[in-house]
Amino acid sequence: MNGTVGTIRLSFEEMWERIMACDARYDGMFFTAVKTTRIYCRPSCRSRKPKQKNVEFYLHMTEVEAAGYRPCKRCQPEVEHSPWNGFILEARSFIVDHYREDLRLKDIADHVKLSAYYLERLFKQETGETPRMYLEKIRVDRAAHLLRCSERPNLEVCYEAGFRTPSNFYKAFKRHHDCSPGEYRSQGAPIVREAIRRKAPERELKAGNGRAAR
Repeated sequence: MNGTVGTIRLSFEEMWERIMACDARYDGMFFTAVKTTRIYCRPSCRSRKPKQKNVEFYLHMTEVEAAGYRPCKRCQPEVEHSPWNGFILEARSFIVDHYREDLRLKDIADHVKLSAYYLERLFKQETGETPRMYLEKIRVDRAAHLLRCSERPNLEVCYEAGFRTPSNFYKAFKRHHDCSPGEYRSQGAPIVREAIRRKAPERELKAGNGRAAR
């Protein structure tokens, strides 16, 4: 597998939140290009963050390099650190695109053409978490974004983020943010929350070239 993935459905603001949190869970799914330095990075890059107005996002490395950007020497986005990277990237991207569905491990395994047992073992080996844990984090990320950027009631946020029951939603949210969804919203929770580290209105992605519209 070559690691090529389809178009993920994340808004500009959601991708911005992920790079501000240096969230390695999104590495390989999109690239941050800085117009002032002409350098592109992984979402998890620890370098000093650019101003939002100087950033654009690309979904594929070929596109960002064709636009004239050079890879960051610190996070080395052009380097694959594992021979299994393609399978894991494809699995993670599938989860991000289908988090609202009643996803099962077999669904993900069938997509990447591996057995469920082997995928779970490989995923844990490469990322430090199981596909189920990864799916929960993606759903919590989406819920947090909606709580922060919309006035939707908590119950609507729960189902929009892919949770099947309010009780699971509240438990998962508290696990990741140490507060309830209501507390998170009422506190004006900060946009940047440090992600777990391993070894204005929404601007949607253009369908044609995978870049964020400005």
